[in-house]
Amino acid sequence: MNARALWDRYQRFLCEAPTIGLTLDISRVPFTDEDLKPLEASMRDAFVAMDKLEAGEIANPDEKRMVGHYWLRDPDRAKDTAIAQEIRETFVVLKGFAADIHMGRIKPPTATKFTKVVSIGIGGSALGPMFVADALGDPDTDLMEMHFVDNTDPDGIDRLVRRIGPGLGETLTIVMSKSGGTPETRNGMLMAADAYRRAGLDFSKHAVAVTMAGSLLDRQASAEGWIARFPMWDWVGGRTSELSAVGILPGLLQGIDMEAMLAGARDCDAVTRRHDVATNPAALMAMIWHVVTGGKGAKDLVVLPYSDRLLLFSRYLQQLVMESLGKRLDLEGRRVDQGLSVFGNKGSTDQHAYVQQLRDGVNNFFVTFIRVLAGQGDHLEVEPGTTAGDYLHGFLLGTREALYENDRPSITITVPRVDARTVGVLIALFERTVGLYASLIGINAYHQPGVEAGKKAAASVLELQSKVARALTNTPHNAEEIAAAVGQPDAVATVYLLLERLAARGAARNVAGDRPANRAFVAP
Repeated sequence: MNARALWDRYQRFLCEAPTIGLTLDISRVPFTDEDLKPLEASMRDAFVAMDKLEAGEIANPDEKRMVGHYWLRDPDRAKDTAIAQEIRETFVVLKGFAADIHMGRIKPPTATKFTKVVSIGIGGSALGPMFVADALGDPDTDLMEMHFVDNTDPDGIDRLVRRIGPGLGETLTIVMSKSGGTPETRNGMLMAADAYRRAGLDFSKHAVAVTMAGSLLDRQASAEGWIARFPMWDWVGGRTSELSAVGILPGLLQGIDMEAMLAGARDCDAVTRRHDVATNPAALMAMIWHVVTGGKGAKDLVVLPYSDRLLLFSRYLQQLVMESLGKRLDLEGRRVDQGLSVFGNKGSTDQHAYVQQLRDGVNNFFVTFIRVLAGQGDHLEVEPGTTAGDYLHGFLLGTREALYENDRPSITITVPRVDARTVGVLIALFERTVGLYASLIGINAYHQPGVEAGKKAAASVLELQSKVARALTNTPHNAEEIAAAVGQPDAVATVYLLLERLAARGAARNVAGDRPANRAFVAP
């Protein structure tokens, strides 16, 4: 396509949303009007389904749940006045709590003030808060030092505790779990509590819970007299919980303008609620996803934000997109094996990592560039008339051109800057895009049976590990013999791996054998 034709195509298909400061350029995706026509009726149905979801109809049929994350930034749209009032009251209480922490009205027993925060969670209870903290944090304005525990890796947790060191006495710990039974979060909490104990501190005087009312965590926090408890709601899924207490609390403690984030999301919702694809960037992006991937995830989504502040955005989107769209069955129970893989880091780092393959390798992806027009500190001219930020922008446009020249499709999202309002806009844009795309392909975007299956499988493995440990004696036995002894003769490979793990942490001893089949283990 010659330059003039491409310019005309850019102007024709550019979606401008001035009220949220965002534009969506789809001109470098090869599609025609005929490609979009078959999707028009499906998108009309998707709009209706989204309207019903926002009105409070059951949108997660497998779990019989409403889906209400859009209400978080606009309580007036909630299903009933009780929910709306609870959303408003929770935000007021969260603001008051953060102010009390900052002013030292709520303080630790052995220090004049809390100065640090450790937030313990997994999945949506970690990825959103971590992304926002990194995107909007600033040493000149942060009111508290933020740390996150998002795994059950004892080495990682221990390293964080050592990093905090004597500052543990002025550290507030937030434990986030809807059920209170999520193993990774529970383990992080137990290790944190042990660190406080070893430092001679009372964990309960440093602890805050974000959980559902009546959960295991809620009952524990109440019984132990934790500083505070804040709600998670059944109608907010983890991957869409950043604008609930899950993200609001750490953001307020850090000093981020969470009201601006909520306003950006609310204004983006207003734009992406329109039943007009041409002026609705989420609907347009959902249709382009469908065209590019054949509605079957045939190509991966590579997210390239040209801003250091958006480094963690692709990690956040991995859960939002892949957990929502990666489904074996559709809403009718038919096997469809749907999904859309997401990866990315940031520009221009990626140009020196994997853009070589993107341009010249397997054409199995499409790119979403995120173009930020202005950034902080962009004042030094590294060459006459050219700043470092100009170079960054030039690398984006150059990479986009190089990919287009070799028939690699791309979408470009442009925002004015990375601030709290813009981050709210981006979160809301992708939430709505995922919801509309899910309707186009007929799947439930709001459950996660694969995650639950993984949890059950892990629980079974840990139960087997306990049996293996109990089966160890002073007489050497190999994995096959121990597997038979615990009644799992078909699980020899797993039993062997468990024996290796037990030996590594001193709960078993390897006493003989140079190959897995004849290695023998005894009790420690």
